[in-house]
Amino acid sequence: MQLHHIGVACRDIEEEIGNISRVHEVLQRTPVVYDPCQDATLAMLTLADGTRIELVAGPPVQTMLRKGIGYYHLCFEVDDIESEIERLVLQNAVLLSPPKPAVLFGGRKVAFLQASYGIVELLSANKD
Repeated sequence: MQLHHIGVACRDIEEEIGNISRVHEVLQRTPVVYDPCQDATLAMLTLADGTRIELVAGPPVQTMLRKGIGYYHLCFEVDDIESEIERLVLQNAVLLSPPKPAVLFGGRKVAFLQASYGIVELLSANKD
């Protein structure tokens, strides 16, 4: 498991890109995309130090935003998403969303789990 990105909830992706750009040097950004499987609008930023930040807007993050929470999840890239889900569930994580293709990642599968330290997204290293 390797950290892939940090997920950040926001109301307006373009506005948040502006906010982040005033604090950090943004080297790359993806186009803003809508993912119907996630019912979310998304974009990925890569900062000068290599850190990736995924901006997430839409229904999945509305409750968090109403509470003033911006941090959404940590995403880890894994070779075998199914076995990693099994391993985390054995460690008391709860599966929130089973693996499904993600538009932002070219159809690679993502799954979400609730761990003791917050929401964890798993990203398949390969397109299954």
